[in-house]
Amino acid sequence: MFKQDIDFLGKRKLALIVSSILIIVSIASLAINGLKLGIDFTGGTLVEVGYKQAADLTVLRQSLDEMGFSDATVQSFGTTKDVLIRIKPQEGVSNAELSDQILIAVNKDTEEPADKRRVEFVGPQVGDELAEDGGLAMLYSMFGILIYVAWRFEYKFSLGSVVALLHDVIITLGCFSLLQMEFDLTVLAAVLAVIGYSLNDTIVVYDRIRENFRELRKGSSEKIMNISLNQTLSRTLMTSFTTALVLIALAVLGGEIIHNFAVALLIGVGIGTYSSIYVASPIVLALGITKEDLMLPVKEGDEFDGMP
Repeated sequence: MFKQDIDFLGKRKLALIVSSILIIVSIASLAINGLKLGIDFTGGTLVEVGYKQAADLTVLRQSLDEMGFSDATVQSFGTTKDVLIRIKPQEGVSNAELSDQILIAVNKDTEEPADKRRVEFVGPQVGDELAEDGGLAMLYSMFGILIYVAWRFEYKFSLGSVVALLHDVIITLGCFSLLQMEFDLTVLAAVLAVIGYSLNDTIVVYDRIRENFRELRKGSSEKIMNISLNQTLSRTLMTSFTTALVLIALAVLGGEIIHNFAVALLIGVGIGTYSSIYVASPIVLALGITKEDLMLPVKEGDEFDGMP
């Protein structure tokens, strides 16, 4: 009735080595390079300018670099005629003066002058608060997941799911650190979305494992879990594939504003699919899950209910 095609758990030692390498590299990069934080976290000035024709971002970056704003982030906003310029805090320069200097710089080498549409300033204290709140949001979500999975399944499953989620978050952050891609509030939102996506994938696998532990009379824990992983494999791969198609389209065609958001989700979906198979389940197996842990409790008097 059940066909076991792939020995997933038989490869768990290899998966452990791969995951360990990825986590070590990610943590090392985070410790050495850190994250390239956007002005949402570091504070700074955001200036939106508009043109009547499509703006040449390369020329704008070069002009800003010549005026001393080498760390400026320049990206299209909505259309190619609208441009967002982000500048980190400058000592001794007020917000108004900084926006005027930026406008002078972008108009220096362009025939058509830009119109200043809006100026926003994020103070360093606000940036620190956002960074702290973002970190707390991830911790609270992990704690809530630990309680939920322990209540719905069994504490061994909750430990497996949280370790898998930590695995996904660390590697996603590590990729941004290695590539030195800007980490802002949109990317933080993507990381939180990755937690939800990966948890959903893991819960589907855990549900099938619980069902098979209760239904199958014979077979070791490893065999039953392998059967469960094979049964959910097509669903897992199709969900990940269709999600990835959308995210690739967003990353390529969605513009620079949501590019990093889409990339973070794309990395997270790939890592989350891997972890639901090769991290969450092997950890539960290593913790010694048995059929007895998942059997429904027998109520007193149930054996007499079917008697005449």
